[in-house]
Amino acid sequence: MTSPEIPETLDVLRRVFGYDAFRDGQREIIEQVAGGGDALVLMPTGGGKSLCYQIPALVRKGTGVVVSPLIALMHDQVTALRGLGVQAGFLNSTQDLGERQVVEAQLVAGELDLLYLAPERLRLAATIDLLDRSDISLFAIDEAHCVSQWGHDFRPDYLTLSGLHERWPDVPRIALTATATDATRREIAERLQLEQAQHFVASFDRPNIQYRIEPKTDAKRQLLRLLQTEHKGDAGIVYCLSRNSVEKHAAFLTENGIEALPYHAGLDAETRATNQSRFLREDGLVVVATIAFGMGIDKPDVRFVAHLDLPKSVEGYYQETGRAGRDGLPSTAWLAYGLQDVVSLRKMIDSGEGDAAFRRRQATHLDSMLALCETVECRRVHLLNYFGQSAEPCGNCDTCLTPPESWDATVAAQKVLSVIVRLDRERRQKFGAGHIIDILLGKKSAKVIQFDHDSLKPFGVGTELRETEWRGVVRQLLAQGMIAVESNHGTLVQTDASADVLRGDRTVMMRREPERPATKPAKTAKDRKTAPVELSAEAMPIFERLRAWRAATAKEQGVPAYVIFHDATLREIATALPSSLAELGKVNGVGENKLAKYGDQLLTTLNDDTP
Repeated sequence: MTSPEIPETLDVLRRVFGYDAFRDGQREIIEQVAGGGDALVLMPTGGGKSLCYQIPALVRKGTGVVVSPLIALMHDQVTALRGLGVQAGFLNSTQDLGERQVVEAQLVAGELDLLYLAPERLRLAATIDLLDRSDISLFAIDEAHCVSQWGHDFRPDYLTLSGLHERWPDVPRIALTATATDATRREIAERLQLEQAQHFVASFDRPNIQYRIEPKTDAKRQLLRLLQTEHKGDAGIVYCLSRNSVEKHAAFLTENGIEALPYHAGLDAETRATNQSRFLREDGLVVVATIAFGMGIDKPDVRFVAHLDLPKSVEGYYQETGRAGRDGLPSTAWLAYGLQDVVSLRKMIDSGEGDAAFRRRQATHLDSMLALCETVECRRVHLLNYFGQSAEPCGNCDTCLTPPESWDATVAAQKVLSVIVRLDRERRQKFGAGHIIDILLGKKSAKVIQFDHDSLKPFGVGTELRETEWRGVVRQLLAQGMIAVESNHGTLVQTDASADVLRGDRTVMMRREPERPATKPAKTAKDRKTAPVELSAEAMPIFERLRAWRAATAKEQGVPAYVIFHDATLREIATALPSSLAELGKVNGVGENKLAKYGDQLLTTLNDDTP
């Protein structure tokens, strides 16, 4: 089958979605799939992945079947498409029999452009029979990294998706993910039988996101300061590792005037669904969550993603931070991590389930995450290098804005190792970081006195550094593999690299944190190329009036605000001030269906300057 001419797909982009031009990489992917070819697509969150299968589904004859793990979000995704005039539906466990039968009848009758399915439904014979009786235009496999055991979010149900090609060999397939290393990409291609597919790898750079990582001192207070000083009234996500931490931090934020909702697997299904729905539909809410929350969250105006615990992998970190700023507006990815994070994750890996190879993979992922945290170079350069892409220093991360110093920490490292070695050799004892630092600082704590450790030769030899600085030294020694965590008790032990440091054969360079916090920079030339419409003082009240109209309309329809229009579209309207439907139809994000549905209301709102 020959590839369709670009005017056909471009016409759909303009008429249905309201955009004049494709983003980088979209056109080639869309033409490949619309023409009947297979594709494996790596594109960052917010990069426009969904259009890469939605437009081919509208161009090709039949129904595009989208395999997605996001059952809780399918309703909103379908609602958004219907708002554009696209005939879309879903089949999942949230529907009753009558609702499913209606969608099934629409599918068989050829009345649907797109159908969303969870991967587990493809294990059902009834679903296979339903698809056999239907005209399928393409299969889109979203969140394709879930098929990879090398990835950060492996899901066994995805392993069955190779059967799509075997049963429907002539139906094109497109697999999409927002994050994958070369190893993950190879496994996706192998498991989904996409080795012969055309691979498309877009830039993973998200220039509107400012990456910042800082040592954890008082995580609650650090988070509160960030939200109060930089993100007051903004929607955002705060990630914690444990359910208890989620509850504690959600309550703390709420007590301090920031409305925050908890989300974790320990909550009942109704509470989780309610909290997720409120986050998607209301402005300015914060969700404090475990990583059970967020995959595929299609909320464009998330202004910050904060991590209060160290993520287990760079892929997971990138995926989670990518939920900020999907609309292209400036956003923050902020992480506070400390020594205890490293100790806990090392212990979790060593004592966790899985074979030795699995634990080695987890340790490799963690080492890469630690390297990102401790780098003295541009965070963005380091992050993109992890995914095999090169970049220049961005000028919009903490290490670019307030460059940290490197210092020769060889002597400090030798002092830490000396305490560990003497405890082991002289006393046959092992202790955690806090006790070792007490010895270095000459603190006569109860435990130091109990074990007579004030008599050790290194007692009190480390008073040149403060406790927080010593914790940084220990943290970076762990990150560089010069000490390790014993899995049973979380105590610190030597590694093969320790002897070289103690003998002075190896220099240990470490990162010294800047005294002042990073501040938001002026926009660089690179930023200005991708920057959204800046609002003037005159446009700001108009924008707020449009947002108020959107909020009321969304509430009336029971849908998220972004289903009506994105902030970026409202900003452009507030700046351009269109005076007719024809002028309004030229604004990005205003397609034919939305122009017909909301055009008169928008023009009335623009002309209504009542305070």
